[in-house]
Amino acid sequence: MVDSKDIILKAENISKQYRLGMVGTGTISHDLNRWWNRVRGKEDPYLQVGEANDRSTKSDSDYVWALQDINFEVKKGEVLGIIGKNGAGKSTLLKILSKVTGPTTGEIKTRGRIASLLEVGTGFHGEMTGRENIFLNGAILGMTKKEITAKIDEIIEFSGCQRYIDTPVKRYSSGMTVRLAFAVAAFLEPEILVIDEVLAVGDAEFQKKAIGKMQDISRGDGRTVLFVSHNMAAVKSLCTRALVLKNGKTTFEGDVEEAVMFYLEGSEVDSKVNTFHDRKGSGKLKIKEIEIQGKNKNKTPQTGFPFAITFSLDNNIQAKLNDVQMDLRIDDNLGQRIAWLSTSLVNFSEENEIVNKLVFKIDKLNLNKGIYYVTTYIMVKNEESDWIQNAFSFEVEEGDYYGNGASVSVSQSKALFNFKVSNVL
Repeated sequence: MVDSKDIILKAENISKQYRLGMVGTGTISHDLNRWWNRVRGKEDPYLQVGEANDRSTKSDSDYVWALQDINFEVKKGEVLGIIGKNGAGKSTLLKILSKVTGPTTGEIKTRGRIASLLEVGTGFHGEMTGRENIFLNGAILGMTKKEITAKIDEIIEFSGCQRYIDTPVKRYSSGMTVRLAFAVAAFLEPEILVIDEVLAVGDAEFQKKAIGKMQDISRGDGRTVLFVSHNMAAVKSLCTRALVLKNGKTTFEGDVEEAVMFYLEGSEVDSKVNTFHDRKGSGKLKIKEIEIQGKNKNKTPQTGFPFAITFSLDNNIQAKLNDVQMDLRIDDNLGQRIAWLSTSLVNFSEENEIVNKLVFKIDKLNLNKGIYYVTTYIMVKNEESDWIQNAFSFEVEEGDYYGNGASVSVSQSKALFNFKVSNVL
């Protein structure tokens, strides 16, 4: 039984409703209807309408539930990971927890000060210097000038922005901005630190530094961290517990390892499906079907053996090879990038051919046993035509990479692939 004194944050029946295509809560008639029901002590009539937060489907309602009936508790010193696909409701939940926006129903109970790092440069004034913005953000967090002054040297040193600290923030890169924002949020000692995916903007050195600082905050100082990330390795190394969101609802809560596996299993996609929902772009040239081929046709790929991915394309504009660039990003089951393949690295013999199919071939696959996730990206004449996050997944079986009869692991950190691309008419 958890002692209620240990609970520092509690979310009770949190739901958030938005009206699609509108700024604000709706029309005057809707607002009057809501007010009249409230005066009479009745429930808001629009809480009974609205659809789930599934961005992949066409809406038949003007209302959508970005979040529905979210309940959880966070203990002091705990690091809660919040994971889910794009549009699952993670950022909406963090904004409610940070009091950037209010819930439609439900209540958030907290003990202590909350510091939020939700978007790059949130709360920063572009015309003010980095030093001035430290004082501004500290004041927003409820710190006195004396408290900020005592910490400012540590903040500046950790951010790595010493040279530019007296330069207006509008001249900072996104990476520099997030470095300074994180340093302010971390060093001004809030009881609860809320962090969205902004750390992905920073370089590898800063991400390592930031994760180390968050571990010190939670384990050493006993403060609480709520962490949203698509980097499963960071979630597993940092978090003590995790929450999985899907379409605005909680689908899993518990152990981090189990949560990550639950999320990844739910992300697997049949490699031959004809319709993808998590995509964007003009659609002038887009993927309509995918086929994976291993050692033998239609067999699971094996380490050390030939491997091919065939993309059948819907070419509505009769685009030609010299106008098209297609990239593939391959991630492992922790969300870490293993490889990036691109047609821009290949010389085609006939660049004026119309593109109908593209086949990426690897003569000797250097991926270890496991499940891999592929994100695809197509550009036509430098215009984004089809981008699909986690378009499909494939599983690799253990194989004899070195041809000596033994199955061994191969080095694949940022793997280099000798690959070919051909256009099939």
